[in-house]
Amino acid sequence: MYQQMIFVNLPVNDLDASKKFFTELGYTLNAQFSDENAASVVISDTIVAMLLTKPFYSTFTKKQIADATATSEVLICLSAESREKVDELVDKAIAAGGTESGEKQDQGFMYGRAFDDLDGHTWEVMWMDPAALEG
Repeated sequence: MYQQMIFVNLPVNDLDASKKFFTELGYTLNAQFSDENAASVVISDTIVAMLLTKPFYSTFTKKQIADATATSEVLICLSAESREKVDELVDKAIAAGGTESGEKQDQGFMYGRAFDDLDGHTWEVMWMDPAALEG
C-alpha cells in the first residue's frame, strides 16, 4: 500500500548548525538528498524535514522568507509514543540549543510540550492516550 509522505521545507541561517541540532535529537541525515544548500533530515519513514539555506529556499518561492524568531509561519507537530518520549525529545532539543516554546499542555489523556529550533521554527511534540481515541 502506498504511504503518502510529507516533506517540510524550512529555511535556515546556518545549515551546519541546523544539521548538528537535528542529529543531536536522534534524527539521521539522508546524504542522497543533502548538499551544501540542503540537508534531508529523516524524522520517520514518512516525514522528512528539508533544511534549506535561505538563498536556496528563495529559489522555490517569490514570497518573502519569514523570520521565524519574530513571526509564526507554521507550527509543526510530531506525535510521540508516550509522555516520557515527549519530555525526552523536548529536553534533547533544549540541550542542543533550542528553546522551550509555550507552556506544557497536560490534559490527562493528552500531553504535549514544544520547542523552537535554532531558526525559531516551532516543533510541538504531543502524546495522546490511545484508549481516549477509542472512547
